[in-house]
Amino acid sequence: MSTITFDTLKFVERLEKAGMSREHAAALAEAQKDSLSEVMDAQLATKGDLAKMESTLQKEIQRLDYEIRLVRWMVGLSLALSTGILALLAKLAFTS
Repeated sequence: MSTITFDTLKFVERLEKAGMSREHAAALAEAQKDSLSEVMDAQLATKGDLAKMESTLQKEIQRLDYEIRLVRWMVGLSLALSTGILALLAKLAFTS
């Protein structure tokens, strides 16, 4: 939960100067503070959120690294087998 600095007393005093009753101004200030807190909680990432995201990204990077190494190995093996097959076909074609 994030914290927000909201000076409710200053807000109430401004509303009172504008002609609003103290009770009404205090209720409005409290509602405003709650509303701002909800918005901030919904939109700001905490250190915990960032740590969780970092962990998720590290796992994904490790998975992708594994897949890249696997694809490299498979391509290398395919090239080696293709070269061997072509060499055998060439030998068969030229020795006949």
